[in-house]
Amino acid sequence: MLKRTHNGGEIRSSNVGSTVIVNGWVHRRRDHGGLIFIDLRDRSGLVQAVFSSKDVELHLSASQLRAEYVVAIEGKVVKRSPETVNKELPTGEIEIAAEKLEILNAS
Repeated sequence: MLKRTHNGGEIRSSNVGSTVIVNGWVHRRRDHGGLIFIDLRDRSGLVQAVFSSKDVELHLSASQLRAEYVVAIEGKVVKRSPETVNKELPTGEIEIAAEKLEILNAS
């Protein structure tokens, strides 16, 4: 079982390069073929996690996620490219490159 190391909404650019574990609710899922983006919500805010098709099993698991699933995600904090920064979010300069996914509760 993955044990939370950070609240998602509190992760910032200072965490780039760190491996984190966040828990929360799937707020939104966007499937762009080779990449699946999950907006994860917890009491501290939102953070984006990215699942690459390079890890076939992990990508398949992420494709099953729906709104309000409760999950734990482990991954490395990376800086978003300048054109994908979301200035509307405190976490908008970073994202989590997912390495592990645990579904805690399906909705």
